[in-house]
Amino acid sequence: MNSADQNALGPIAEEVLGKLQEVATAARAWLQDPRGPSVDTLVPGSVSDAALRNLGQVNQQNRAAYQRLSKEPVVSRVVAEDEKGGFHTHFFCRADQGMAERGVISYLTKWGRLASMPVGDEYLTPDGQAWIVVSKTGLRPEEINGRWDAYSVVQREDLPSVTIDSLRALLQAERPTHSARNELEKILAEEAKKAAVNDGIRRSVITRMGLRDQPILDKFQDEIFRLPLSHQVVLLGPPGTGKTTTLIRRLGQKLDIQYLDEDEQRVVQEVATAQGLSHERSWLMFTPTELLKQYLKEAFNRELVPASDQNLRTWDDHRRELCRQTFGILKTATGGGTFVQKPGLNSLLVTTVKTQVEWFTDFDVWQGQSYLQELTSATQVLQLSNVRQAAELGKVLAEVLGEHQSWSATLSQLAEELPRVQSFVAQLRDEIGKRLEAALISQLHKNRNFVAEFAAFLETLQQVERDEADEAEVDDEEDVQSPKLGAQAATNEYYQALRALSRGAASKRGVNKVSRSGRIIEWLGNRVLPQSDLIDIGNKLIVQTAARRFVTPVRGYVSGMSKRYRAFRRERQGAGTWYQSEAFDQREVHPLELDVVLLATLKAGNELINRRNVQRAIDNPQWAPLKAVIGCYRHQILVDEATDFSPLQLACMNALAHPRTRSIFACGDFNQRLTTWGASTPDALAWSFPGVDVREITVAYRQSRQLNDLARDIIRAVGGSVQNVSLPAEVNNEVASPVLLENSSPSDTVEWLAARIADIERLVDQLPSIAVFVNSEEEVEPTAKALEALLGEHNIPVMACREGQAVGQESSVRVFDIQHIKGLEFEAVFFLGVDRLAKLQPELFDKYIYVGTTRAAAYLGLTCQDALPEQLSSVRHHFAATWDSART
Repeated sequence: MNSADQNALGPIAEEVLGKLQEVATAARAWLQDPRGPSVDTLVPGSVSDAALRNLGQVNQQNRAAYQRLSKEPVVSRVVAEDEKGGFHTHFFCRADQGMAERGVISYLTKWGRLASMPVGDEYLTPDGQAWIVVSKTGLRPEEINGRWDAYSVVQREDLPSVTIDSLRALLQAERPTHSARNELEKILAEEAKKAAVNDGIRRSVITRMGLRDQPILDKFQDEIFRLPLSHQVVLLGPPGTGKTTTLIRRLGQKLDIQYLDEDEQRVVQEVATAQGLSHERSWLMFTPTELLKQYLKEAFNRELVPASDQNLRTWDDHRRELCRQTFGILKTATGGGTFVQKPGLNSLLVTTVKTQVEWFTDFDVWQGQSYLQELTSATQVLQLSNVRQAAELGKVLAEVLGEHQSWSATLSQLAEELPRVQSFVAQLRDEIGKRLEAALISQLHKNRNFVAEFAAFLETLQQVERDEADEAEVDDEEDVQSPKLGAQAATNEYYQALRALSRGAASKRGVNKVSRSGRIIEWLGNRVLPQSDLIDIGNKLIVQTAARRFVTPVRGYVSGMSKRYRAFRRERQGAGTWYQSEAFDQREVHPLELDVVLLATLKAGNELINRRNVQRAIDNPQWAPLKAVIGCYRHQILVDEATDFSPLQLACMNALAHPRTRSIFACGDFNQRLTTWGASTPDALAWSFPGVDVREITVAYRQSRQLNDLARDIIRAVGGSVQNVSLPAEVNNEVASPVLLENSSPSDTVEWLAARIADIERLVDQLPSIAVFVNSEEEVEPTAKALEALLGEHNIPVMACREGQAVGQESSVRVFDIQHIKGLEFEAVFFLGVDRLAKLQPELFDKYIYVGTTRAAAYLGLTCQDALPEQLSSVRHHFAATWDSART
């Protein structure tokens, strides 16, 4: 760069430093003396409670914005030329509001897109003017001893970009050239000036764990994050392209209601009122691992987006909560639920995991037909009854089922017959109840202590679970919370036993003697009703049960999914389809099976909720079961590392998006999929997110040129999907070739590793963020201890990150099990025992090696006990024995 070009940087530096001081001072003044009305200044009763809450929220947002401006006044300066040749300078901040009177605009506004446009590109202003960007300055401001400074990247039209470590140092280096007393001072001044400015855009060193901070998105990321709230997007791209950063930035903007358009504001306010959950809290983001969840939480905090554990979730945790607490699919200690989750259960065929969509479709069709048959059988029982009212009711209901096209339509028609059904069921219930009560009173006349003795016996059965027949009979009764012990429990159990005996007598079927009901009936002996009464009551119970199917058919359809799945699994297992032929406990279920049941439940609920007549009548008792589904909805659903989730899991997440907002944003990379069940094709994503807009970004900001070339060739070597990756323009991407150690013992490997880490500190002139990946949790602690013993002489701490937990000092070298690598980013990565990994994880080796190597930004080392695996022989030429060049 010539002297004239360099001298032109001085005015920019002065303007930026002045703006930093001006904005920070104004922000701090506001914080000392906030302007505008507050809750404390208003006359009591002069405004509504809602207005007070809104005012309080505005004041809180203002304070947060000014606090941020006081610590980070601006992050970008842009100069643009309008159509008439006039120049406009704007500064941009990350706070959700700027200082318009001082020329500072929030990046979140529509004007913020100007900050993302490259130099030379045209920008269409919100009022329709065409501007050309002629200069951009990216800033990382820092206040030192009360004086502002900034690391800056200056990009100008027709001039090369430059990196300035310190704007203040640049100005200080410029000033002596005008007042130098001799030639030596001039020479020294010129040298200092040149040292302050570096040609090109210099890569920043990663010194801490976490996601890379990117104050301003690039042009393509910016376009995506500004899409409307209801736009459903899947963002694909290779490692380091800023997918997660774009996701976080989008959420931060969409949570702030002032950046939604008028229709979006109206919808989210109506939904928030109806659901009782504010828009700012109504979102869920799913991650595949707990470690990545913690990193994301830090990134959200940096963007001032509150992210609690109720917002940031792993799918395992959220699925368990939904299945256990919301939909009663998993058993609880209180006795509810159908299944016990067993992650290691060997219930599924290998082919089932690879064809999950077909598996789910088979069940969904089967369960719908099964429930239709169940209701149809109930109408047949009613029509065959000698009770005229039952027969007439059965005929009407059978006609509705005969016209079945969809469950939403059929259940809506059945709801119209509810008053008639309820009246008939109530009549039978009262008659049967009186006869059962009379039987118990009769026993008390004979033995006043009968109930107490029966209750004492029941206490001995607390650990005896009900079998399927017991559960079916209990499901047929009224929905009441029955006590487990005491006289009331004994009374309920006596009535239940009489019902079981009556059904058996009427249907000529005995009760299973080893079941809970069988044990109770055996104890009761002859302390029951005469056989003729049992048969009569049994016939009425059978009719009542058939009619009760139509009292809450919505509950039977939505909440009965787990029991139908158990029947489906038993049938398909017998046919050798989907399931292993070896016997397993039918009460147990694999997590992937839970996805099937949960998706079917959510899908069934959504189909009904989407009908306008159901929405209008949602508070009516017949639709009450749908409230559990509605309670799961959130305004925004976001998914990080989407390809690690199965198509069924992604479809479940999609089903959690509120029908009125339909806001879905997911990001991922097929080449980084680290699960055998994860979505592996665009078709799988399209099935999970119907109508989704798939976008791709390909500018990789993380890796050096050497490591980017290696990653590309690894994909080719293992048969992955080759992506058209480009590196950012004008960035100095040359660092060092990756290094490889082969035929090395464990002790030699650790010595080599310690030497390479020391090399990195010398090359970078500081200790950057360094990770060591091993093949199992058992290797984490021993490797960390052995490495720390060698690095102690350099005072370099080593941290064993068991289960992926990343506690400790930022300066520590960290040792992880390979399974926890997803989403991490380090300046240097070492991958130990690559040849062993190929044997331990043959199905996912290609994914692990690709994801592992792409965690490194600049330095990468691989070790092998023997030789580099055959799968990687074609990339051997990328490696050297030691670092071949210093960082430039």
